[in-house]
Amino acid sequence: MGRISAQERRESVIRAAIALFAIAGYHGTSTAAIARRVGVTQPYLFRLFPDKKAIFVAALTRSMEDTRLAFEGAADGVEGGELALQAMTNAYVQLISTRPETLLMQMQGYVTVAAAEAQGDDLIGEVVRAGWMRMRETVHLPLGADTDETARFFACGMLGNTLTAMGLPLHAGRQ
Repeated sequence: MGRISAQERRESVIRAAIALFAIAGYHGTSTAAIARRVGVTQPYLFRLFPDKKAIFVAALTRSMEDTRLAFEGAADGVEGGELALQAMTNAYVQLISTRPETLLMQMQGYVTVAAAEAQGDDLIGEVVRAGWMRMRETVHLPLGADTDETARFFACGMLGNTLTAMGLPLHAGRQ
């Protein structure tokens, strides 16, 4: 077995960071915990990323892009807004059930924006807003550019994220 490349280690750090930040948030997750989970030293971790915020941003960016790609893949080649809606909804349910940390990481990003911006740090907010706009565009076009349908899709998605964060099943949101 050969040595693991720096890029492969970066990927391991991002995956570990998503799992840890998703549960404990930015302030509740230490770089020592991330390093331990990956099996590297903190100095090595900081050779891969300049600081904790860079790790958080990479994890947040990855989680948002993975979600966007799930929507894009689900809607690819699907004709009609109703079929696209069903396909993307199914992809979202699949993502929540198989990789809840991806969505919980996004929730941590949303929560962290206000605190960071209150301290004069706009980077996390910029990453969250840009990622969200890419996701919205990916969903909006297959839904026939219907603004109301797009808003409903994301509203239901946020309910799914919230239920997941509380440890409740998705059907708990239905009456």
